[in-house]
Amino acid sequence: MLNFVKKVIGDEQERRLKKYEKLVEAVNQLEPELEKLSDEELKQKTETFKERVEEGETVSDLRVEGFAVVREAAKRVLGQRHYDVQLMGGFTLLDNDIAEMATGEGKTLVASLPSYVKALEGKGVHVITVNEYLARRDREMIGQLHEFLGLEVGLNINGLSPVEKQAAYAADITYGVGAEFGFDYLRDNMVFAVHQRVRQRPYHYAIIDEIDSILIDEAKTPLIIAGKTSVRPNLYHICARLSKSFTEEKDYIYDREARSVTFTDTGITKVERAFGVDNLYDLEHQTLYHYVIQALRARVMFHRDVEYIIDDSEVKLVDMFTGRVMEGRTLSDGLHQAIEAKEGLEITEENKTQASVTIQNYFRLYPSISGMTGTAKTEKQEFQQLYGMAVIDIPSNKPRQREDLEDSIYFTVEQKYQAVGRKVRELYDRQQPVLVGTTSIIQSETIASYLDEKEIPYEILNAKSVDQEVKLISLAGQKGQVTIATNMAGRGTDIMLGEGAAELGGLYVLGTEKHESRRIDNQLRGRSGRQGDPGTTKFFISIEDDMMKRFAREELEQWQASLTADPDGLIHDKEAAQFIEKVQRMCEDANYAQREYTLKLDDVINEQRDVIYKLRNNIMEDRRPLPYALEMIRKASQSVTETYCPDFQLPEEWDLEGLNSRLNHLLPYERIDIRPEDAESAQDVHDMVSEACEKYIAFIETHASNLRLQQEAKQVLLMTIDIRWLGHLDDMARLKEGIGLRSYQQEDPLRIYLREGYEIFQKTFDMIQRDVAMNIQRPLRPMLHPEEKTNKA
Repeated sequence: MLNFVKKVIGDEQERRLKKYEKLVEAVNQLEPELEKLSDEELKQKTETFKERVEEGETVSDLRVEGFAVVREAAKRVLGQRHYDVQLMGGFTLLDNDIAEMATGEGKTLVASLPSYVKALEGKGVHVITVNEYLARRDREMIGQLHEFLGLEVGLNINGLSPVEKQAAYAADITYGVGAEFGFDYLRDNMVFAVHQRVRQRPYHYAIIDEIDSILIDEAKTPLIIAGKTSVRPNLYHICARLSKSFTEEKDYIYDREARSVTFTDTGITKVERAFGVDNLYDLEHQTLYHYVIQALRARVMFHRDVEYIIDDSEVKLVDMFTGRVMEGRTLSDGLHQAIEAKEGLEITEENKTQASVTIQNYFRLYPSISGMTGTAKTEKQEFQQLYGMAVIDIPSNKPRQREDLEDSIYFTVEQKYQAVGRKVRELYDRQQPVLVGTTSIIQSETIASYLDEKEIPYEILNAKSVDQEVKLISLAGQKGQVTIATNMAGRGTDIMLGEGAAELGGLYVLGTEKHESRRIDNQLRGRSGRQGDPGTTKFFISIEDDMMKRFAREELEQWQASLTADPDGLIHDKEAAQFIEKVQRMCEDANYAQREYTLKLDDVINEQRDVIYKLRNNIMEDRRPLPYALEMIRKASQSVTETYCPDFQLPEEWDLEGLNSRLNHLLPYERIDIRPEDAESAQDVHDMVSEACEKYIAFIETHASNLRLQQEAKQVLLMTIDIRWLGHLDDMARLKEGIGLRSYQQEDPLRIYLREGYEIFQKTFDMIQRDVAMNIQRPLRPMLHPEEKTNKA
């Protein structure tokens, strides 16, 4: 039945490619006509297109002509003509989908097509890259093409002044790093005046290069803006020393799959004895628990030269998927300081979260997003579910000649590395270029030591040598060259074969460990065989590799006894490859579950963030924001009334004395004295409070023309919201930290987080309203108590 339906409606992939082939044919038919135009006539096309958009034509109406104009301009400005398959990739992006194109197919040039056409709408286009080098390179290269056609092109990177960023965002097309766009969104919602914003304009359209790296790999960690706060260095060092005494399984449980640690009862007792406390989980010991659990996480989950490096006595985080140092990024909530204590370094100030957003929820702000990568198919379900994007496999410009060999699987890591050394020696002796792929800095340096033993010269590309990145990658295809690289995602530079290298078989890519995702393995393979070049790829792995230990330790112990191997440790059982593939899929599923969990948690706070940001922005943009404060005075007085005179109590049980005291602080206009004989029902009390509140508000409104009062009201509102929002983020972080401890209640942690997070937010909003009601009295004091002014005079 499924095959019949496919025959009737056609396979989606096949249908889309046929559609694009027709559009490409239409573009090609316009080429002779456009070649005859002068440069000025070609440039004039942009103005003509803009006029047609204003008259009601759509991007779909202009796409064929627009692509033809860009291709002609590229020939004149860059000396490059888009291949037909690059046009197909461009049409895919214009349809808000993902173009999967092999490494070396020219994705940078592909982006020039839809970015130009969408920019004609005058609403801004963002072209997102994975690092600043690529953002600068693409802006300089493709930017000159768009500027030739009369468009403004901007660059958004870290370190620009607000004025420079405003200019970048005002451009028709803005290149930049994804994280920087996200941070600008957060910062724009933290400023105190409209002119301080970078003015990101309403979100319109984004093209994301290496979309799987940005929306999948980077999505595990939210973007966080943090402020410095004082720390207790001694406590960090004490907890670091204490953590060294903890034993796995006895004192703590380390879930390698979920990458989480929890104390056992024995471990809790050890902490309580060390600090002389009765119950570590008492509210008063919440801070102590936080320090101790972060020390344990730092020791168990973070390893030097894997997740971080030490550079000039400073802890620098390493991007696990690109192998680069993440400059300026630190772990929040004291985890960075816990690592510093573990390494015996000076403790820096702790980062306190001031604003955060997940990568997923940031990019959901765009009505239209699209992307390019060489490896998205394995995650196509996630792209479809989260973003509604299909993955379209674009044919390569030339047939692929690369040969992907079966994996060689060894018993031990030592046997694997010995085999890698022998293979590299063999390839080096015949001068075939070799790229050795590793998963961490430690592994790259281990491989290097084995090559040293065999006296093989090599170059290392990892987070410690990033400044030489372009040079090392460009040399990697030369005869006799051996390059060791930690991850190859988003490098942005193709490996070109040197003279005579093709005759030797092209680039030989040798993987030394399977990654947590098949995509990353495919990215490594994709470095060989670009544009029809010959090449070979092969993975050398062992059943002692980290991925096997982390995701299949118990199954491995039961299963490996039945395996057979040759004297070099090479396993011949066919089941070994199937087992490793199964483990890798388990790994992918676990990572997907982690991203999904992070997103669901952030969805809760995302709704809260939307409420706060919209309120804050409305106040900031309003020249007369006093009515917001007046409404909060109303809500605060109602809330206080409900607190002291709840519906579930009898009138004689109400605390009218407490209510009068609080109301006289909140509504300092006329003395309020509600007596029991006047309060026979809740409605009576609410009516009296409402009357007193409206008199106070009416008095304030008589001074609404006072611009100074309006300005001071704005400051009170913004500062109060910010202070309470920071406290709220802290409360939500603690709630997230604590829900895992309550899993024994057999209640869904997400449900707990949703329910209690809502209660915390209600409380936070209530406190904002009460604080505003109290704080607004300061600028009102001269009006409320004019006699004070007279007496002073």
